Amino acid sequence: MNTSGVREYLLGLQDRIVAAMEAEGGDAFVSDVWRREPGGKLEGDGLSRLVEGGALLERGGCGFSHVKGKSLPASATQHRGAELANVPFEAMGVSLVFHPRNPYVPTVHMNVRMLAATPASGEPVVWFGGGMDLTPYYGFEEDARHFHVTNRDALAPFGADKYPRFKRWCDEYFFLKHRNEPRGIGGVFFDDFSEGGFETSFAMMRSVGDAFLGAYLPVVRRRRDTPHGERERDFQTYRRGRYVEFNLVFDRGTLFGLQSGGRTESILMSMPPVVTWRYDWHPEPGSPEARLYSEFLRPRDWAGEVAA
Repeated sequence: MNTSGVREYLLGLQDRIVAAMEAEGGDAFVSDVWRREPGGKLEGDGLSRLVEGGALLERGGCGFSHVKGKSLPASATQHRGAELANVPFEAMGVSLVFHPRNPYVPTVHMNVRMLAATPASGEPVVWFGGGMDLTPYYGFEEDARHFHVTNRDALAPFGADKYPRFKRWCDEYFFLKHRNEPRGIGGVFFDDFSEGGFETSFAMMRSVGDAFLGAYLPVVRRRRDTPHGERERDFQTYRRGRYVEFNLVFDRGTLFGLQSGGRTESILMSMPPVVTWRYDWHPEPGSPEARLYSEFLRPRDWAGEVAA
């Protein structure tokens, strides 16, 4: 088990994604290197890369973290046995959220990560997690299909069951129970994954991470110059509220970071810069805003529709 290889891959992935988004948007990301010294709740280091007020991204964060702790938080063990609760752990990953300025460009999230826990037996228990999902404000079938087909193809070498399984997991996970609606049009999501051993699981995580730019950039290029006005901007900031609600109430990565004593600024850089809430608001029937709810905020076999 070579966790140094995982760290090297994750830092390289962060570099590739940030460089591509800088070239696409024309705005430089700032870099914030941080370190937690031994003796506290956590020790380790990280690199937060962030752009705010850009021409393409109103706010975008892509963070790497590598931490070790003496007690694994409950948010990381809820799907595993009690023998891993409160044991020493090591966690590393890359997580990003990009909030574009143009309402026709969807928000996107991607995360790939590894956790290793060391129970009393002394033999490390290692698992991987990750995925990506798309949150449009104005829906386009072409974009949704492309995003899902790219994810399907990234998982295909690891078994025909992986995409439908992880697509369903994503639909179920990124769901706001208190509103009975999905956050967006999904993608793929997996967690606590160790099937096939370390090398196979690591390879699958890499395939998902490597697929991100191919899944997202074509969508950005199609929509970034679409004309828009105050109506579209208002709807964008309203729908961003759903993103905030999910991240603060349900997101396991956010909860893990806060519960483990992680760096707050890095954990919350996924928050959009401008958000609005309205009391009991509903879109006008037949409008493009209403179509988001009726046609996109529901489970669909997006990859399967390509061949239909």
